[in-house]
Amino acid sequence: MSATSTLAMTHLVPLAKELDENKVTPGVLGFIVFALIGGAVWLLMKSMNKHMKKVDFEEEPEAGQTAPAAASSKAAQGTKGERTA
Repeated sequence: MSATSTLAMTHLVPLAKELDENKVTPGVLGFIVFALIGGAVWLLMKSMNKHMKKVDFEEEPEAGQTAPAAASSKAAQGTKGERTA
């Protein structure tokens, strides 16, 4: 530990001795930390929703895949036409 953290701990130890060891509550500091975490989560969810609305979920076929698929479907239609004729 650094010298500043050791010095800070020596100042906080007497404060901890004054607390009732049978009754420990989070207090105002615990509420503030919990409220900050809740606010951060809310802001992250708001940002995520904004970004998810920009996403386009429809898949478009690639340019190289459309030509063989069209050719094979035309060939399949031609063979079906020959069989029925």
